[in-house]
Amino acid sequence: MNATDYLNRSALYRKLVYGPYREFAGVYAVKMSNEGLGRQCTWRSLSLFRDLMDWHVGNGHAPQDLNEIHVDRFLEHRFKHWKPDSGDRSALRRLLLALREKGLIPAALPIQRSEHEMIVDVFGQYLSTERGLAAATVGSHKLLSLRFLREVCPFGADEFAALTPEIVIGYVERHALDGSADSGKAMCGVVRAFLRYLHLKGFISTPLADCVPSIRRWRLAGLPTFLPPEKVQKVLDACDRTTAMGSRDYAVLMILAKLGLRASEVATLNLDDIDWQSGTILVHGKGRRQATMPLRHDVGTAIVAYIRHGRPASACHRVFLRTLAPHVGFASGCAITMIAKQALERAGIDGYAHHGAHLFRHSLATDLLRSGASFAEIGQLLRHRSIDSTRIYAKLDIEKLRELSLPWPGGVQ
Repeated sequence: MNATDYLNRSALYRKLVYGPYREFAGVYAVKMSNEGLGRQCTWRSLSLFRDLMDWHVGNGHAPQDLNEIHVDRFLEHRFKHWKPDSGDRSALRRLLLALREKGLIPAALPIQRSEHEMIVDVFGQYLSTERGLAAATVGSHKLLSLRFLREVCPFGADEFAALTPEIVIGYVERHALDGSADSGKAMCGVVRAFLRYLHLKGFISTPLADCVPSIRRWRLAGLPTFLPPEKVQKVLDACDRTTAMGSRDYAVLMILAKLGLRASEVATLNLDDIDWQSGTILVHGKGRRQATMPLRHDVGTAIVAYIRHGRPASACHRVFLRTLAPHVGFASGCAITMIAKQALERAGIDGYAHHGAHLFRHSLATDLLRSGASFAEIGQLLRHRSIDSTRIYAKLDIEKLRELSLPWPGGVQ
């Protein structure tokens, strides 16, 4: 039962539309119906709306004065007496958005930004406009830069002049082991880029970027984790394609396993990116690069089955949508990674170092290499910038490595 069906039968909604908050309740109901919310979510949202308005008016506020501050105070009060629900905040954000669209409450109050945040915001704009970095990369740079800035300059830009190589090196030494070696290396790269930006814009007079230590990390030292073809097929067969979610997950896994796309590339795939007549697919890859790839028949069949029988009606142009309302595309590739992880668990496949979408990309490359494909062909399919990124799969070709190995002194042991 969707929101529209529930609202037509709901005694709670009838009480609200004939009560003092009738105008607000009607606008909120239209919003929930348009987003296709289910019965339980609609009931929960209406109950939360009723409690919010009773609390808000009961504390001497006019209904039209409702804003984020009042919502936060209401939730703080509510959580003292009832167990919080994960959807409460999103439900009330939906309410405020619906009321503002109709002009029933004032626009949102401007968010007060600290000096640190404003400096990092300008740094993010520089990375996006002048360096051409993707939004996700800019976001991670801003997060790490803000952390660095708050620690080494807690009082803001006035302390830039006091920055020294010793302070920068001390920060790196304190945080280099906060995560993995790769995380530490990424942190050093961001700090180096941020210091270079500060010097370029005249915030600091000394070029401190060169004093950021480097974290030793052997390039391509690890082995790619991969699944043999029979286990990949086991994962695909474990999808229940009779359900909407199962058909979606199967189509996602087919793209990962047969085309080798990254999780973010699957998440951002649009309906317009598929050319059914020519049998090609436009991939929006890393670094804002685009590539046209051939669409395999079995992958296209899986996508068509999902679009016809599993994809909910939505104005969103993304190929893959949330099964729960609102029916919109995924916010990032993390959702695709979760689909892959759940599929592996469903198939009973464990014992691997990595459980995510990239596992299928490694599996495809390894299978192609063992089938006789060249590194150039694999690199072209995976859209690697450098052949070095593809050569790592040579470590997995055991038979060819045996031909290159030297005999053990003294014969076979």
